[in-house]
Amino acid sequence: MKKLIIPALFAIVISGNVCRAQNPIIQTMYTADPAPMVYNDKLYLYTSHDEDNSTWFTMNNWKLYTTTDMVNWTDHGVTLKFSDFSWAKGDAWAAQCIERDGKFYMYVPMINKENNSPAVGVAVADSPYGPFYDPLGKPLVQTKAGDIDPTVFIDNDGQAYLYWGNPNCYYVKLNENMISYKGEIVSIPMTTESFGKRDNDPKRNTLYEEAPWLYKRQNLYYLLWAGGPIPEHLGYSTSKSPTGPWKYRGVLMPTEGKSFTNHPGIIDFRGKTYLFYHNGDLPGGSGFTRSVCVDEVKFNADGSIQPLKMTKEGIVKGVGVVNPYVQNEAETIAWSEGVKASQNKTVGVFVTAMHDGAYIKVRDVDFRNKGAEKFAARLGTTHNNPITMEIRLGSVDGKLIGTVGVPRTGGSDRWEVKTIDIQKTTGIHDLYFVFKGNVNTEIMFFDYWMFAE
Repeated sequence: MKKLIIPALFAIVISGNVCRAQNPIIQTMYTADPAPMVYNDKLYLYTSHDEDNSTWFTMNNWKLYTTTDMVNWTDHGVTLKFSDFSWAKGDAWAAQCIERDGKFYMYVPMINKENNSPAVGVAVADSPYGPFYDPLGKPLVQTKAGDIDPTVFIDNDGQAYLYWGNPNCYYVKLNENMISYKGEIVSIPMTTESFGKRDNDPKRNTLYEEAPWLYKRQNLYYLLWAGGPIPEHLGYSTSKSPTGPWKYRGVLMPTEGKSFTNHPGIIDFRGKTYLFYHNGDLPGGSGFTRSVCVDEVKFNADGSIQPLKMTKEGIVKGVGVVNPYVQNEAETIAWSEGVKASQNKTVGVFVTAMHDGAYIKVRDVDFRNKGAEKFAARLGTTHNNPITMEIRLGSVDGKLIGTVGVPRTGGSDRWEVKTIDIQKTTGIHDLYFVFKGNVNTEIMFFDYWMFAE
């Protein structure tokens, strides 16, 4: 897929204790509508993307992030755009990707040019990273009544289901090829037994609003959804069948978080279950500039989900470590301040430090017993003034093990690899890259790093 430079968030995070913060998990750009997928022991997180300074749902593409440890997230850039569909005119809203037989199917809602109404399309790729292409040249499904927020699920018997909709909730049974369906579109009965009771709204008698997510655990099917009235909360229903009837089980997450919408995505990974959602908690955040978060889920003995509240801490303990002796992307981040993500044809995704004192934190870097004594990074700047990148352990003002002088390369399309000796470092540490420079504009560009013994 052609890579374009994409605008991103100037993230300055103000927190009582930023060293412990993990939510929102992406600080370099506004992201929303999380859709997790596990493949080959890696978690892939597809998100929609709110453009900076939006005052409406201005969304042009979908992003991809990955993790193997649940605390460090790697930005893989734009994986698909609404403009990749000849029939679409905009609104790259909540989507979901799933794997089947080595191919990847991404179900995406957009506005259909033909009738100026939402419709759900599908894109296919041979890799979870793309490139994705439109195999149909037209929508997969359209009822002309709120065709947004698709979720896809493949049951143990191989039957795949596509759910979607606002204010109605629809489903179809997908064929094995995943790009067509059999039978009719089914509209799920909006009963209070299935979705709870909403008061004082003649058009919607249940709490269901939008954003369905279908999930299965121990032969029980869960339908998570965003509930009204606005601002939204998260609710859920359960059934012994993937098509219902559904039984309302209560509020999963109450209304909170500076956004009037929410969107659930629940998944199992390395023996734990995680709920992804979004809020508006980054600086400049709102209902139109949202950010994805994640917290661990716990179940009761009867299969009900223990209610959650949004947290700043997120996932406190990771499920893996980072190997510093291989090339690591600079856009692999646990937490950052004053850093934004960018993308170009030369290096793909990279990060830009926006001001003096901006930093990146990488969690749980394992230098092992023998330890590291050298460091290399590809970076650059446009400034003549001295620009440096400090390498610290434990915090932004923690132990300084090395300082890289950033070369003037002249732009983000020109880079240089710098290698330095560092103070010998062993064991597991949180690693901080702190960017320094007495300049008024963006300080430097950073592509990748690695250590050596």
